[in-house]
Amino acid sequence: MEPDVPATEQPHWRPAQFFSREGNGVRCTLCPHLCNLRDGETGICGARRRIGDIIETASYSATVIHLDSIEKKPFYHYRPGRPVLTVGAPGCSMACRYCQNYRLSQAGKPTGLPWRAAPLEAEDLATRARIHNAAVGFSYSEASLASELTIDVARLGKAHGIDVVWKTNGFLTQHAVETVAPYLSAVNIDIKAADENRHRRLTGAALAPILETFRYLASSRVWVEVSTPMIPDVNADAESVRRIANWIAEISVDIPWHLVRFNPDFGMMQARPTLPSELDAAVEIAKDAGLNYVYVERSMGGRDTTCPNCHAPVVQRDIWRTTSNVLINGGCPACGTAIAGKW
Repeated sequence: MEPDVPATEQPHWRPAQFFSREGNGVRCTLCPHLCNLRDGETGICGARRRIGDIIETASYSATVIHLDSIEKKPFYHYRPGRPVLTVGAPGCSMACRYCQNYRLSQAGKPTGLPWRAAPLEAEDLATRARIHNAAVGFSYSEASLASELTIDVARLGKAHGIDVVWKTNGFLTQHAVETVAPYLSAVNIDIKAADENRHRRLTGAALAPILETFRYLASSRVWVEVSTPMIPDVNADAESVRRIANWIAEISVDIPWHLVRFNPDFGMMQARPTLPSELDAAVEIAKDAGLNYVYVERSMGGRDTTCPNCHAPVVQRDIWRTTSNVLINGGCPACGTAIAGKW
């Protein structure tokens, strides 16, 4: 499924929220980069610019629109089996060295990668989702750049039960998180490294605001899952895995954690893939930290949910979909233990 409107090589700009006027400057307040822009200048993300005394966004657009399964985001404890109409548009507030979607996420930036996307209206997106009885997902590049579109789609879809979900880097200001959270149903947030220096070298952005976003969303009504790319010599060592696992456990041992096997790409072509033994060790460390639901992505196995009490299998999955769900009213059929999630 592709956008109905032909793609263009020039961004389609429209007025944005999340900015402040400071003297002669206009500062974008969506992410913690807090770009203070000159007239006509585009921010670090490549998708927001200053025109006159306002900020405009180019995120009412789509390079790809796919109808796929919610498990692919990945969400394992949220509405299993539900289709998601997933939108991806150019731009990202980070510059992750390993990004597999760099042709999309880094488009419009000084990298020289071309911008290519079609204009997209919230009404059209909500209508498509309603036709397919699907949620709307923002993924492939950075979901939070589409905060304004997220709010519009959620408002339009509320009467029809259309959920909005994000796969996000979580790099948002507190004001932006508080503003958009009421319109989100579920978020899978990336925690990419276990300390500030490694996170900055890997992504070009600070780690602390992401942890604050994680804590805020986890304390709200939004369903939260976490993903971490297991990158050798960056965060696949035992100390890093343990630190991230403890961060998650401090908030809730019931938050699902997806350990994503790393494959070399973009600026890390010389790095090696994650070894199966490293993934196995990470799973054991996570379980030792008390986490009840730990999954392995881009590797064989590791996707099924078992009851944390009796260890009976309760939800089984293949690569992209749920194949068996024997939960009874959200509980284990063998012992009755509630399985965390929105089933």
